[in-house]
Amino acid sequence: MASRMFSKGVTSLVFLSSLASPSFAGGLERGGYNIDQLFDTSPFSFQSGVTYVTPQRKLKDVRDTNTSIFTGGGNLNSRPDTADDTSNYTIPYIGFKAGFADTIDCLVDYSEPFGGHTNPGLNWAGANNNIETEIKTRNYGGTCSYRFDVGPGQLRFIGGAFYQEVEGFKERLVSTLPLLLGNGTGVGRLDIDDSGWGWRAGLAYEIPEYAMRASLVYNSRVKYDDLSGTVDLRQVPVVPLYGGLVTPVSGSAEAPDSLELKLQSGIAPDWLAFGSVKWTNWSVLQSVTFCPTNGLPCPAGGLTSLDLLYRDGWTISGGVGHKFNEQWAGAVSLTWDRGTSQGYGAQTDSWTLGLGGAYTPTEHIEWRFAGAVGVLTSGSSGAVTRNGVTYGDDVSYSFDDDLVAALSTSIKIKF
Repeated sequence: MASRMFSKGVTSLVFLSSLASPSFAGGLERGGYNIDQLFDTSPFSFQSGVTYVTPQRKLKDVRDTNTSIFTGGGNLNSRPDTADDTSNYTIPYIGFKAGFADTIDCLVDYSEPFGGHTNPGLNWAGANNNIETEIKTRNYGGTCSYRFDVGPGQLRFIGGAFYQEVEGFKERLVSTLPLLLGNGTGVGRLDIDDSGWGWRAGLAYEIPEYAMRASLVYNSRVKYDDLSGTVDLRQVPVVPLYGGLVTPVSGSAEAPDSLELKLQSGIAPDWLAFGSVKWTNWSVLQSVTFCPTNGLPCPAGGLTSLDLLYRDGWTISGGVGHKFNEQWAGAVSLTWDRGTSQGYGAQTDSWTLGLGGAYTPTEHIEWRFAGAVGVLTSGSSGAVTRNGVTYGDDVSYSFDDDLVAALSTSIKIKF
C-alpha cells in the first residue's frame, strides 16, 4: 500500500521543482530548456506560466581605464563610479502535451530559454563599455518519446527539434567629441537578429510505483551563421569612414549545447526527493565580431563586437516535495550555479533557495506558484587576456554580494 501512495501522492511534485528554484544563472541562461511536461501522466495537458525575476546587481568602484577621446569614448572618470547593472525580466512558457496508445508522448512548447538585459545607463564611468544591452530568444519546440517495459519499470527514448530566434541590441558611448562639438550624442548602437535550428535526444527510466525517474537529455547547439543587423553611428560623425552612417553588418555565433541529468524518487509515503546536474557549453561564446557587408573594409577586431569571454556553466539543484492532502502539495529546493565570468563581467556564482506549491481543486486543473530568493556572489571585472585577445581594457569595477528574487505561477489543464 505504501508504494502505491508514492505514485498517487507525489509524482507531480517534480514539476514543482522547476518552479521552486527559478535562478539567475550564468551566461545568458533564463528559462533554459525544460521538457518536464512530457512526463505528465494525463493523456492530454495544456500548461501556461510565467516567471518574474528581479536581479539586483550593483557595480561600484567603477573606473574608466581607456580615456582616449577617440578609442575609449573620452575620460569619464568625473561621472558616478556606481551603477545598477541589471534589469528585471519575465520568462513565459506555453506547452501542450498529448499521449498516444500508452507508449508515445509528444510535447509542443514555446519558451524563451536565453536572454540578457543590462541597463546601467549613460551617466556612469563605464558608459564607454555599455549603456544598455539586451538579447532575447524565442524557442518553438517539438519533442516526442517512446516508452516500453524494461524490468520493473519503463525505458523511454526521447527525441525532438526546435526552432530558435534571437534578436538584440547594444548601445555604448563611442566618443565624447561630438558632445564637445555640438554635432551628436556620441552614442553608437548595434542591432542584430537571426534564427536557427537545434535538436535534442535523451533517455529516461521510470518506476511509477515508487515515483522514481532518471532522465538524461542533450540539447544541441543552435548556429547563428547569419547574425546580421546594423551599426548606427549617426550620432558619432567624428568616426572616420563609418561616422554619421548606418552600416549593415554581419557576424556568427552559437547558442550553447547542454546536457542535463535529472533524478527523482519517492522516499516515504507522500514524500519525494529530486535533484539535477546540468552542464552548459557557454565557452562557445567569447567575442562575437561584426564586419560591414556593404563593401567597406572591416577594422581589426570588427567594426564592433559583443565581448563575453564565458566559461562553461554548471548548475546543481536538489530538494524535497510533499503532498499535504488531495488538493495541496509543496516543494523546497536549493540551487547552485557556477558563474561564467572569468575576471571580465559580473556573472559570478549564485545560490538560490526556492519554495513552490500546487493547488489542485479538481482532477483536471492544477495551479502552481513559487518564489525564490538568492545571492549573486561578489567579484570584480577588469582587463583579461585570453588566447591573445584582451577583454575589459576600457573599464574596471567591483561588486558585492547582491540579491536576486523571483516569483512564478502557472496553470495546467489536464484531460
